[in-house]
Amino acid sequence: MLATACSSPTEVSAADRAKVFGEVTNAVTSFVDEAQLDGATLIIVERDEGVIYEEYFGAFDAERVSLIASASKMISAGVLLRLQEQQLLNIEAPIEQVVGWEGNNPDITTAQLLSNSSGLVGIAPDLYYAPYACQWESPGTLQACGETIFTTTDDDAAQTEPDTGFRYGGGQWQVAGAVAETVAGESWNELVRKTYAACDVSSLGYISLGSLLDGSFVYPTAFGGDPTSVAPSDNPNIEGGAYIAAPDYAKLLLMHLRGGVCGDTQVFSQESLDTMHADRVAAAYDQPGDTGYGMGWWMDRSTGRISDGGAWGTIPWLDLDDGYGVVLVLEDSGANGQTLRAEIEGLIARAVVGE
Repeated sequence: MLATACSSPTEVSAADRAKVFGEVTNAVTSFVDEAQLDGATLIIVERDEGVIYEEYFGAFDAERVSLIASASKMISAGVLLRLQEQQLLNIEAPIEQVVGWEGNNPDITTAQLLSNSSGLVGIAPDLYYAPYACQWESPGTLQACGETIFTTTDDDAAQTEPDTGFRYGGGQWQVAGAVAETVAGESWNELVRKTYAACDVSSLGYISLGSLLDGSFVYPTAFGGDPTSVAPSDNPNIEGGAYIAAPDYAKLLLMHLRGGVCGDTQVFSQESLDTMHADRVAAAYDQPGDTGYGMGWWMDRSTGRISDGGAWGTIPWLDLDDGYGVVLVLEDSGANGQTLRAEIEGLIARAVVGE
């Protein structure tokens, strides 16, 4: 059953839409040329119409598989919400009660992990924070890494109380992945496959990023669009280790727009989607500013749009009210991705809903 609570888009003529989409194409082409990028992909989906724009620039094509960095987070959060639907997990329960790890974090919940609100150390100011070093290491297992991060006392001086502030990313996502594996008794990649099987996203998978990074966090060209170029790992990076082809990512955006449905299958309940899409940091501890956060999704409090941009320029966003989504893929930098998004976001809104 498709969601019906959102407003209907303003009627835009085919001619007007084509004209504005032409402007979008020109803007992306110019940006790719001026920034001397290898290419880009831009796909726009609409709740009722499906894919309404799909263009590839430079060397990019529909088969290209890209590492998407933090655009992995909304996919990862979905795995945990699906386990809750299956009654294998209560995301509001303290993790110690769920998996039995004994430590000094008795009150941290999975919901806090997924909203970057656990009080554990985030990726800033130290991306390679030593007590959480296992998150970048291929050897070992995700469960062992998650338990290590959750139970170490080496981070005590740097921790804060849960639900008192926003600390983006870091080891808390590795803990979330370990919780998922523990309660389900399956590997992370198998859980991802099962969660999104009905969406036919065969290009989707996760790797450990540690072997590809050189400390600078520039896009790892050694990946070459080939997941088999990276040694398999039982400790994939949960917050940023996903790879996927852009058309498959677009299918996931459509699922979020269509009430959790892929094809004829209800992948997520609307309640789970609402949980991911809600501004949890505003509700939990009144996080100030123009930007909120749910579970895997940033909230623009001025426009109402939600997004999940990554460090290498893959930026998905959704306008839930007007019923459309966008995935922009670069293999470059998050800064360039956000710059290009700013150039085309208004044009896309005008093409789709006449803004």
